[in-house]
Parts: sequence; C-alpha cells; structure tokens
Amino acid sequence: MDSERLIELLEQVQRQEVTVADALARLRHLPFEDLGFAKIDHHRALRQGFPEVILGQGKEARDIAAIARAMRRRESNILITRLSEQKITQLRKFRTGLKFHSAARAATWVQKPIKIVGKGTVLVISAGTSDIPVAEEAVLTAVMMGNRAERLFDVGVAGIHRILDNRARLADAAVLIVVAGMEGALPSVVAGLIDKPVIAVPTSVGYGASFNGISALLGMLNSCAAGVTVVNIDNGFGAGFAASLINRV
Repeated sequence: MDSERLIELLEQVQRQEVTVADALARLRHLPFEDLGFAKIDHHRALRQGFPEVILGQGKEARDIAAIARAMRRRESNILITRLSEQKITQLRKFRTGLKFHSAARAATWVQKPIKIVGKGTVLVISAGTSDIPVAEEAVLTAVMMGNRAERLFDVGVAGIHRILDNRARLADAAVLIVVAGMEGALPSVVAGLIDKPVIAVPTSVGYGASFNGISALLGMLNSCAAGVTVVNIDNGFGAGFAASLINRV
C-alpha cells in the first residue's frame, strides 16, 4: 500500500463508504505479512515511495511466485530482479501475468499506472555492449520508480569520440548512471564534462586482472572527477534506485 491508497482508504472511512472493521482488515498486514518462508514488507511503499523489490537470485521459482501473489493482493507494482533464463522458464509455470525483460534479467507486474515523480531524465550510459544487462537493470528500476529514463550504450573510452559526440545529451540529463567494466574509466570522463550527479556502476566484465569487477570498483572509487558516487559491482538496481531518489528532489 502506498500513500495515495492509504489516503483514499481513510477518506472512504470518513465518508462512511468503508467500515472501520473493513479498513482494519485491509491494514492488517502492515507493516509486514509473514508467509512462513518470507516476511513481505508491505509498509515499504509508504516509507520509501516504492514497494519491496524481489531479488530472484537464490530463490526457488515457487517462492518468488508466492511473494508476487501476496504483493499483487495489495495492488503493488512488482519488480523482480536477477532472474536467469532457467528461472524465467520455471516462473512461467507458476505465475501468469508477469512481463519478462530478458535484457535486464528481470520481470515486472504493473497493476496501476506508473506515475512520473522524477523531475528530470535519468540517462543510463554503458561503456560497452557487455555492460548492457547491468545498464538495463538500472533503466528498468528507474522507470518502475516513476522516472523518464534514456539509454546511451557502447560509448566507452576505447573510442572516446563516441561519448564526446553526445555532450548535449549528457548536459540535458538530471542524473546520470554510468556502467563500465574493465578499468572503469568512463564515469570519471562523464563527470568531468557535466555538473550533474553521476552514479558509477562497476561491472564484472573484463579479463583476469579485472578481478571480476574489483579493478573497475577501485578505479571508480579513486575517480579524480568530483561528483561521482559508486555502487557495488553489477548493482544496476541500486544505481537506478539511488538515481530515482535524487531525481525526486
């Protein structure tokens, strides 16, 4: 339940369209609902403006479906991240109505129109095409949280003219998410060109000495450009969530 639905419920009680007992029944599972194997935080939309997100990684398909079913009963929009192709196939057997986003390795269930609450545009940039899955996770998260999001992919420093050719798009964005593997240099370049918040996302893309993203992470943390904030390796969701919070202000 989000703030709009809570206000609507309270107004219905005030107008005597809903009894106090019925209202209490609808609020019974706030702040959470215990499914035995999971405790769903239905109160999160009221606290943070977006419902609890289901992390698909490490969960059985039947458990993901049960959590989604419980959230659907509360009329929540649903985002499920980190789904493998095998998990998606299994989920199709348990739950119809989910929309799968293969590029983002995620699924969504939109039950009510997504209201645009972001003040500007979130621009998601990827250094290479191998970084796109993480970038798409960031895009999908930002969109589900009520933002206008745009993509600018495959503009890494190996061909620096590609990002320089898009300086107008960089300047037009309110918040930028920059996704890169290898040495993780692109966020520094982008942040050096603009006066907007830059959220850097290191990816586990790269050869042996990249250490599954640690080299990119350290490179981004040591950026000489001001205004760069870094999330964890491959954390497109975290970047999209942070960008959304910034874009509301």
